[in-house]
Amino acid sequence: MRIITVTAIALILTAALAAFVGFRPQAVQVPPRPAPSTPLRATIAIAPSDQALTFARYGEGANAQTIVVTRYQNGVVTGVDLAPLLQPGEDAIAAYNRLGYNTIAAFAAETRTSVNRDAATLAVPVDLRSLHAAAATNYPEHADEAKVEDGPFMFAKVSQPTSSRAAIPASSGLLDYEVELCLVTLKPLSAKASAKGGLILCNDVTDRAALLRGADINDVASGKGFTDGKSGAGFLPVGDLFVVPRNTKSFLEPLELHLSLNGEQRQWARVTNWIWDLDRLLLETAKRRGVSWIWREGRAQLPINNDGILPDRSLVLAGTPAGTVFQGPGPSTFVRGAYDWVTHFGKVSIIKAIVERTITDDRASGGYLKPGDVVTIRADQLGTLENRVE
Repeated sequence: MRIITVTAIALILTAALAAFVGFRPQAVQVPPRPAPSTPLRATIAIAPSDQALTFARYGEGANAQTIVVTRYQNGVVTGVDLAPLLQPGEDAIAAYNRLGYNTIAAFAAETRTSVNRDAATLAVPVDLRSLHAAAATNYPEHADEAKVEDGPFMFAKVSQPTSSRAAIPASSGLLDYEVELCLVTLKPLSAKASAKGGLILCNDVTDRAALLRGADINDVASGKGFTDGKSGAGFLPVGDLFVVPRNTKSFLEPLELHLSLNGEQRQWARVTNWIWDLDRLLLETAKRRGVSWIWREGRAQLPINNDGILPDRSLVLAGTPAGTVFQGPGPSTFVRGAYDWVTHFGKVSIIKAIVERTITDDRASGGYLKPGDVVTIRADQLGTLENRVE
């Protein structure tokens, strides 16, 4: 009898506390945010050829053409057509693996004719796989805003990369953006080797509702829910440029990531403000080989074999800085979640009640991506993305 009484009192106090502290509707915090009326016309610094080779591609299928980029000004990319060096079906990765850095650099320097292409018409610059290794909470400020203390950690992302101007599919979930630097493996790469290969920008699109519902709140670093929330068609637009540095570490040191939503800057950081660098990300990927994550289309593992080798054309997503829409639930959300649990007589777990309350509150905030929103990403020497939610 005493146990029942104590439990009843605890429930009453919880309900009272919820009513007093937290049980009130979330105010809409986001003012109207008109999308840009004109396409992005960016000017981007391009690395000199003694520091990096920069590639872009236009056209599709058999008509695809690769250029070595020398200038990016007012939304127009200028470069040297690589066609005289390419064998049938080759992209920049295949040509680089066959010819090497110096041959391509010399060809670009000696060629006097150039081509110009509108950046908005560029295709995915190289052929890429659909299974990738991704890092979560690898920038400390983002870990703080997401209220995750156990990171960084790795998980699998399953999504075929789309072009820099591809639409983000609208969703009934909670769509969020993430600017990220990605390492692209040019050849099969040992996790124990130093990180080398190509670089590309990406927008790691996320459905926070699916992620939250699948996450293990008691062990967020398990990565559960992340594959589900971050995978699917249209969830991985990549930049318009593909860059192969001579020295990856020195090339990355001065670079900055920028993301804007409808012209308002939301994310900014030096690339190297991360916790784990690219070398460490490879090693951490190897530690999780064989681990699988459930997502709505089955199971996925990290792209690494039993010998610790990542296949060519895989992406390693290096994490995002602070400034995402998702900020992690606050104390009042926990209180309202507990109240929901009490009023539903414990028919679901208290964790599930809190998760659903978080999703409800976040949806009410009005901050997540909606049709018509435009996400713009840029980084000098790495290019741009402009993705509209449709």
